[in-house]
Amino acid sequence: MNNNINNIDDAAAPRAALSADKRPFDFTPIDTADLPPTPTRDRNIAATAWRQATNELLTLGQPVGIAAEATAYKRRIGDWLLWRAGSARGPARYLAIHHADLTQHYGFDLAASGEHRGVGPSGVEHTRFRAWKEDLAGRHGATPTD
Repeated sequence: MNNNINNIDDAAAPRAALSADKRPFDFTPIDTADLPPTPTRDRNIAATAWRQATNELLTLGQPVGIAAEATAYKRRIGDWLLWRAGSARGPARYLAIHHADLTQHYGFDLAASGEHRGVGPSGVEHTRFRAWKEDLAGRHGATPTD
């Protein structure tokens, strides 16, 4: 019997998730129905890979100097598809697009100055990203400064 733990098969060992800003971009074409509900831990799905990409999404990063190829899908929040252009710490622009009506969308800006701002589906303007995401999830009880 071999008790040497160094013989563990490396391919079977779990791997640590890469930080969001270090994940490689995946340009494999993908449809709305195939976008995962939770964040991908090994790659970023590029906006240009999404077959139903809207002009609002493809131009999301222009104000912060981010190309559409570097705009990433993040996750679903309720009925919304969440995308980000820029670093997780900012400056960055987020866009939530309704999965069934791609003309419905809401944005949130993480400014380098620390002034963050976005309006959610409730019509409330938020200065905190978490409150904006809660609005997307249908929890409208959050106040604008939450």
